[in-house]
Amino acid sequence: MSYYQRHIFFCLNQRINGEASCGDHDAKAGFDHCKQRVAEAGLNGKGQVRVNKAGCLDRCAGGPVAVVYPEGVWYTFVDKSDIDEIVDRHLAKGEIVERLVLPDDVGR
Repeated sequence: MSYYQRHIFFCLNQRINGEASCGDHDAKAGFDHCKQRVAEAGLNGKGQVRVNKAGCLDRCAGGPVAVVYPEGVWYTFVDKSDIDEIVDRHLAKGEIVERLVLPDDVGR
């Protein structure tokens, strides 16, 4: 068994050269909300969920993005309710939130 059951990584990259990046889409607010919701739900800690910041995940065109491991499911999100659904369904129950899955053909 791994130390955490699931990791969710949020791209917080902010490009300074004018190229699109997740930081342009308030990704930090999504990260902060997820971290808060995971803690409130008692899902954080050993054997449960870890919410992590990440640099560029190279899928900026779908930004903001987050990825859940070990499943390797990539999500895009718009607001706190999207984050709530990811926490309540995927992080808590292991159910993929299909409507928020980032299509495989979306890259940088």
